[in-house]
Amino acid sequence: MANLVTLTIDDKTVTVPAGTLIVNAAKEIGNDIPVFCYHPKMEPVGMCRMCLVDIGRPGMDRATRQPLLNPDGTPVIQFGPKLETACTTPVSEGMVVRTNSDKVQEARKDVIEFLLTSHPLDCPICDKGGECPLQNLTMAYGPGKSRFLYDQKIHLAKHYPLGELIFLDRERCIQCGRCVRFQKEVVDDPVIAFSQRGRSLEIITTSEPGFDSYFSGNTTDICPVGALTSTDFRFAARPWELKSVASICTQCPVGCNLTIDVRREAMANGRAVVKRIMPRQNEEVNEIWICDKGRFTYHFAESGDRLKTPLIRRNGELVKATWDEALDLVAQSLRSNSANLVTLAGGSLANEDLFNLRQFTLGLKGRLIQDSPMAGGEWTARVGLGAGSNLGALGKGSTIVVVASDLQEEAPIWFLRVKQAADRGAKLVVINARETKLDRYASAALRYAYGEEQTALAAFKPGAVVAEDARAAVDAVSAAENLVIFFGSDGLGIAETRSLAATCSNLLIIAGHAGKVNSGLVGVWQKANNQGAFDMGFEPTDDLAAAISAAGVLYVAGADPAGQSSALAQAVDSAKFVIVQELFLTETARRADVVFPVQSFIEREGTFTSGERRVQRFYPAVAAMPGARPDFAITAQLAQRMNLPIQGRVASLALLQIAETIPDYAGLTYPALSVSRPQHPIIGRSDLYYGGTSYENLQGMGVQLQPQIQTGHWQPAAQPESTPAAALQTPTAQSGEVWVVPVTRLYDQGATVTPSTLLQARMAKAELRMPTDLANSLGVAAHEQVNLELDGSLFPVKIVMDDCLPAGVATLPRDVGIPLNGRRIVKIQRIAEAAASLRGG
Repeated sequence: MANLVTLTIDDKTVTVPAGTLIVNAAKEIGNDIPVFCYHPKMEPVGMCRMCLVDIGRPGMDRATRQPLLNPDGTPVIQFGPKLETACTTPVSEGMVVRTNSDKVQEARKDVIEFLLTSHPLDCPICDKGGECPLQNLTMAYGPGKSRFLYDQKIHLAKHYPLGELIFLDRERCIQCGRCVRFQKEVVDDPVIAFSQRGRSLEIITTSEPGFDSYFSGNTTDICPVGALTSTDFRFAARPWELKSVASICTQCPVGCNLTIDVRREAMANGRAVVKRIMPRQNEEVNEIWICDKGRFTYHFAESGDRLKTPLIRRNGELVKATWDEALDLVAQSLRSNSANLVTLAGGSLANEDLFNLRQFTLGLKGRLIQDSPMAGGEWTARVGLGAGSNLGALGKGSTIVVVASDLQEEAPIWFLRVKQAADRGAKLVVINARETKLDRYASAALRYAYGEEQTALAAFKPGAVVAEDARAAVDAVSAAENLVIFFGSDGLGIAETRSLAATCSNLLIIAGHAGKVNSGLVGVWQKANNQGAFDMGFEPTDDLAAAISAAGVLYVAGADPAGQSSALAQAVDSAKFVIVQELFLTETARRADVVFPVQSFIEREGTFTSGERRVQRFYPAVAAMPGARPDFAITAQLAQRMNLPIQGRVASLALLQIAETIPDYAGLTYPALSVSRPQHPIIGRSDLYYGGTSYENLQGMGVQLQPQIQTGHWQPAAQPESTPAAALQTPTAQSGEVWVVPVTRLYDQGATVTPSTLLQARMAKAELRMPTDLANSLGVAAHEQVNLELDGSLFPVKIVMDDCLPAGVATLPRDVGIPLNGRRIVKIQRIAEAAASLRGG
């Protein structure tokens, strides 16, 4: 328990932990001291002077060092001759603070007056109007008349692009430094900075491309004026026109809490449309931050390419059909082929969808398969984070291990929170085949050759002989009071990730950390709800093509196997009857016999289970696309035709069935998921100047599931055998063959990203990255176009040099139209040589 300090603020007594700043202590009693430069998530700098207050401290007798007392026995309070900044001054015992004295009021008026000398009169057209701290504080504390001349206002560039996502209005900037400090202190992307001095001071970008950060949108939230605005929202709407709805991000396993702001528009025939995505405070998940992918990729849900009616195959062509026609056709096929039903589900589906698919498939004695590049969900269910865990509580005494994962690309907010834990003193151990940004903050970084991750982890087993380069890592794990292990799939296949998850789980169990709060195993999944899919019984398979080919009826929901590789496309073609539930006409949907159009996450309600096994609820924000239905309801309507009792009327009833059937989810209800708890710091209230434009969480913070080892439902399982390292086969440069490893890039070219035109320039491209030595041995040059020969097809890629990669290995981004599933030896063909060969022939 921290030492507590009692003080008085405007005649109200407040008790707070020692070290608390006055501005935060006042907040606890509803006293909102105005600020511009201060932000509770960053170090105080005392730049703007808006938070000046009058501070008195108990007087001390210098001779006796005893408190001076008034005749009535109360302490003598001595006020200083000058006002002090509440954002840099910590509380002390007996302190008396006056936040509204005449002297304070005069100081605030002067500060506002000074800021307005260089501020344009843009309020009627400014995007920040209605949620502008400067506007609000001017009304509350500013002078009615300025002593400065309007003609002397400075004029600077307006609508200046810092990058394609963020615009800067230099006239509006009050140089509070919040944006620069956020990028440097919080996310360590110092890609914007101050330039010049005095009245010429301005914000510039120092990166190419401009404002090159995955977290740039957060600066528009914390900017206290309309200086920084997003390309997506500028001139789009006024805050008071917006309706705000709680939601959950669907782009990665973190489960960031969102607020979707919508507005009815004439151009949409009076329908509500999404105007922006904003963070919703949840200090246990994403605090008040979101990454730019989560902020800007909602456009897929409103794409004109969405499916709007069922399709059935007639005479070899997909044609429009009624819902009854499509449902009846599927039921007819199932009655004749149900013995070979295979259901393939993706991790973008909600728990309610997955559960209904499970009950339907098992009811027809079919097989459940998850479309995921990594396994191990059964281990996270057993020894995942203990209920009540919070990455924000990790610091000195804790150890975090990240193995086979590039967190910045795969789960940016986890990267941010792990970095912050390291800043607070946690030991960070990074175990990876290649260098990632997380290495900057690591206490120890271990390297292994792709395929030999088990060898690296063997050093952590009791009694292992530890090499000198692994000593610091082993010591950090053995001395940990709390131990969290993130495991991913960087360069690994399904069997290898299953083995990796088992090994990491055993480390937690042997070390005595399994089942503890702030300790456990976390899978860095590819999709938002892969964990929920595991919990509902969907497992990935090592040979998906074989499983699909054997299907009498292939039921695909939220997955596109045919779009992943030619082998899987052929497998889909081999299935006797194919059903697809999708947003878009994917490659798999093009091959289907029946296609059902589904609702997006902004049109419906449901739940996701994050990688931390926190079940969270999302809400409908706009009316559903005409003709589309939620996945769980489609499955239930099929079940009705097959005489299976499955709930499809509303999502909340489906969750009740989940709670009755899946032990880990016992007791969950929508009301339980809607409970909110007090959040500190207190952000998202009417005082937008304190924390910026972030929304208070009134719609629920979710429920973190207990791992099975904590509940007693623990089912010990044998560790799978380690997969032999494929690296034992070494290709020769003379053969033109090279190991190519698929890696995750945040901005992939998936179906939910490409509709966002804002991100086109930042999306991963078909670039083959390799060390210079490898390129030289292959005879290829930087920026050269070559072909990858893959399964009989040629795919053009551009060579990019990257000497941070391990020797002999090249990497290629996932989801760029090249079907590379898992690391493999690939033939590189120089285009110039191929052309010469053709001419010679």
